[in-house]
Amino acid sequence: MALDTTTVEKWGQKLLTAYREGPIDPLSAVLPEATIEDAYAIQTWQIRARVAQGDRVVGHKIGLTSRAMQTMLGVNQPDYGRVMASMIWDAAEQVTARLWQPKVEPELAFILARPLAGDTVGIQDVLDATQYVCPALEVIDSRIRDWRIGLIDTVADNASSGGVVLGAPVTPAKAGDLAALGVTLWKNGRVEQNGSGAAVLGHPALAVAWLARAVSAFGERLEAGHIILSGSATAAVTVEPGDLVRATVEGLGTVSAYFAPAR
Repeated sequence: MALDTTTVEKWGQKLLTAYREGPIDPLSAVLPEATIEDAYAIQTWQIRARVAQGDRVVGHKIGLTSRAMQTMLGVNQPDYGRVMASMIWDAAEQVTARLWQPKVEPELAFILARPLAGDTVGIQDVLDATQYVCPALEVIDSRIRDWRIGLIDTVADNASSGGVVLGAPVTPAKAGDLAALGVTLWKNGRVEQNGSGAAVLGHPALAVAWLARAVSAFGERLEAGHIILSGSATAAVTVEPGDLVRATVEGLGTVSAYFAPAR
């Protein structure tokens, strides 16, 4: 790590404040010496602060799972953030959370039946440890102004997390080949994007395996009962108040989110 604990805390607090007050300039522009380890330390500081305020970690989200996004940010692997209880939104209710520059992504979510850990986790290990999979709409948002993010920025900002709406759960055996599942993203009744499970690192379970190995390097594991968002199957789509978004995952079903109109 290049940053001291005081700097990590300072930027963790800046990003937490940005949830309430609005996006800030990229920290990578101010801290060019910051490493990926520093970025995860800033993220972890925020997570601990949120837990201290009564929130709790209920899973992880994986980002940068498409080659296009990796190329854009000049990286060759995904990143991850934590999913908090406050980020799980009920599909039956309007999305009313304060969001600054939201976009939506259709994903496959994994709900684990048992922990996953270690540096040798593979696809079959993930499938064996999974209780359910379900369609999901992840709402990404950035506390970095105008989405001017590099890898350090998005990692420090909890992988540009916003919230998630989950669809009905299905067992992995019933879901079939997750890589082959077609995915469609609709906005206000119009098809915006088409993709498939294969767009997520070739197989969504491979992304989860990567995550298990990645957190193991920090002495952590994926816990039983946790929700893992495996990464977007299509490009993200910008949303605004009043939009109705729907994702359909072949063989899994549909999940929708309605963004409350501006007042």
